[in-house]
Amino acid sequence: MKRSGIWIALTLLVLAGASGTGYWLGMKQAATPESAASAPVKSERKILYYRNPMGLPDTSPAPKKDSMGMDYIPVYADERPAASEPGTAGAERKVLYYRNPMGLPDTSPVPKKDSMGMDYIPVYVDEEASAGRVKISPDKVQKLGVRTEQVSSRELARTVRAVGQFQLDERRLSTVTTKFEGYIEKLHVNATGQPVKRGQPLMEVYSPELVSAQEEYLIAWNGRQSLKNGTEESLVGVGQLAEGALKRLRNWDISDAQLQRLQRDGKATRTLTLYAPAGGVVLEKAAVQGMRFIPGEPLFKIADLSAVWLLADVFEQDLALVHLGQPVKISVDAYPEKELTGKVAYIYPTVTPETRTAKVRVELANPGGMLRPDMYASVQLVSGHGKSRALTVPDSAVIDSGTRQVVLVQRAEGLFEPREVKLGMRSDGYVEVLQGLDEGENVVVRANFLIDAESNLKAALGSFGGHSGHGATPPASPAPAPATGHEGH
Repeated sequence: MKRSGIWIALTLLVLAGASGTGYWLGMKQAATPESAASAPVKSERKILYYRNPMGLPDTSPAPKKDSMGMDYIPVYADERPAASEPGTAGAERKVLYYRNPMGLPDTSPVPKKDSMGMDYIPVYVDEEASAGRVKISPDKVQKLGVRTEQVSSRELARTVRAVGQFQLDERRLSTVTTKFEGYIEKLHVNATGQPVKRGQPLMEVYSPELVSAQEEYLIAWNGRQSLKNGTEESLVGVGQLAEGALKRLRNWDISDAQLQRLQRDGKATRTLTLYAPAGGVVLEKAAVQGMRFIPGEPLFKIADLSAVWLLADVFEQDLALVHLGQPVKISVDAYPEKELTGKVAYIYPTVTPETRTAKVRVELANPGGMLRPDMYASVQLVSGHGKSRALTVPDSAVIDSGTRQVVLVQRAEGLFEPREVKLGMRSDGYVEVLQGLDEGENVVVRANFLIDAESNLKAALGSFGGHSGHGATPPASPAPAPATGHEGH
């Protein structure tokens, strides 16, 4: 009995000692915070909301997918910078302004909330370097199918196409008429379209005035011959009479050969032969045998068709690409196997108001007369506009807002910068860049409009001169609002 009491006492002492030791160890651990800090404590991140993966102004308090099946992106509480709280690292960064959390073109110089109660996001000075640039994650770049191409120099030639008609060379037209009144006694050429040679007899005419002038000349000529030994006064009078008659005949276009024959034969001829002044074909024939004609009346119209004009109608927007001496390729439906060539000889100074075209004249040789007046032709004017090589980008790289043109320049992987450019002539899928790009830079030529939608490029383009790109409205706040890059996930 006494031994069992001793065992019970020892057991109580051991329990008391263990309790004291545990209490002492617990107090020691509480006194040393280093041991507590060494034990990792896992805390859950608080999700504020879920935002649209395409950067659209659409949020959700719970996980969801957009119309393309892409998951909305969570926005955590620790991702929201709190620059206004004292004692934080962000307090040392200078805030330029606060932008709308939904990407809308609205800024504020002081902290504020939007209509949904979301805080505006601060934009810091050190973030200004990326203003106007667009950042897209690499996986999103791959999904969008973005393709780039280098800005390069190339020979840029544009083909101006036009239609035209062949016309007579106005410098090769001749009209047969007389300066005296008479009658047509006989026609040697009596059909329209008949070819004639220079000096070929056309018709014989009778004119009472012509016969009288011939007789006066013969009387004066014969009188001067018979009065060689007469007085000086008589010789002068007869000479003046002969000279006057001779001038009248010359004024009526009587040839020297006919006058010599008149002097040789010594008698006036009843009819006078009129000759072709130039070779060609008879385009018009008003002369009819037996008809009476008056001075100045056109009797024949003769055209030399050894050379013709082609008058091409060039639209006014293409006139800057046309210049004198420019080579021209010509095709005619009547001769599809032949390709004719010529050069621009003259650009007419007026524009036809109905068609908004200007006439361009091309002069062509016409051997054999195969090119006929009023025939149609297709014209190609190849123009480099005096430039051997030009800085170019593909047509697809240009985003045209109507008032200006912008391209997306790849600054780094997933980083794009919208840049305004000044463009020149276009040719074969490329456009000349006059200002805004340097050779060797990479520009987006595919999916640039998708990048626009993905990254809210409207706000980024708004940094160009205070205008908003693609129809975006300017910021409502008077504070400066340079565009910032938005990162897609």
